Amino acid sequence: MKYAYEDLGDTRFEELVVALCRRLLGMAAQGFAKGPDGGRDAKFVGTAELLPSSKDSWKGTIIVQAKHTYGYNRSFSETDFFNPESSKNIIAEEIPRIKKLRGAKQLDHYVLFANRKLTGGAESNIRAHISKECSIPETSIMLCGIEQIEAWLKEFPEVASQINLDPIDSPLIVSPDELSEVVQAFAKHLKSAASEMDTPPTPRTGYERKNTLNNMTPEYAKELRRRYLKDTAQLKAFLAEPANENLLRLYETVVEEFQLNIIAKRKDYQTFDEVMNHLACLLIDRDPLLRANKRLTRMMLFYMYWNCDIGEGEDVATN
Repeated sequence: MKYAYEDLGDTRFEELVVALCRRLLGMAAQGFAKGPDGGRDAKFVGTAELLPSSKDSWKGTIIVQAKHTYGYNRSFSETDFFNPESSKNIIAEEIPRIKKLRGAKQLDHYVLFANRKLTGGAESNIRAHISKECSIPETSIMLCGIEQIEAWLKEFPEVASQINLDPIDSPLIVSPDELSEVVQAFAKHLKSAASEMDTPPTPRTGYERKNTLNNMTPEYAKELRRRYLKDTAQLKAFLAEPANENLLRLYETVVEEFQLNIIAKRKDYQTFDEVMNHLACLLIDRDPLLRANKRLTRMMLFYMYWNCDIGEGEDVATN
């Protein structure tokens, strides 16, 4: 992600949502002052410019709600956000407010923004639930997660400038999203694997030489090798399986992002020990699935390094 949405807070996130709505709905989109909002952070009356599309615009009263969380890598699927069997979650608490607006003929269409990941399954389930509970056609309900917000900010970059939204500019910040999927899938594979493979993959540059090129200390390199080398053959075989082609593509996306960030920020770290440790801590802190698989996360980083997917290799040294 380009922006640290989890750090914005409720007010700043609402400002972002209102600014986006002025582009998506029209300049008449109205935000509300901080306080009891009655289930609405923004309102638009008229014909929307771009929602749900420019060719099939909503007409009438559009109510917009923004739900911010300080957690990183949270999702719409989590039970604190939606659980049809409970009244103690965000959607359940919004339902009475939506019903009240609908009953008073003050709501024709409903949009809910949250700085969470939104899967297709969660989108369908939540939209159907709101439709049933509030007597709103599903076609008049839209859920917008972090992926959609990012896409709109790329399309309307001026919105970020208007509200002084600063992009992430910290040393070596990387996204854990794709790696989380790979680690989770590999963790399941390990549980069902019949046996371990003893022969590790051959690195493109010898390990000792690579450590010298990258300024990794002998003690740190030895400890990484002792802990994680035995698992790398299984990971290589796992990624090579035709059925896991999509995971291999995700892995390639991850190493490209990591390597480019390492090149850009390498000067901020004295040794590659610090780079590896920083990446591991960052990923584990920012993703609950990686936090639940700490050892596999560190092993995955070692595999990237051992396999010369991250860090300098011999080809760099000879150019």
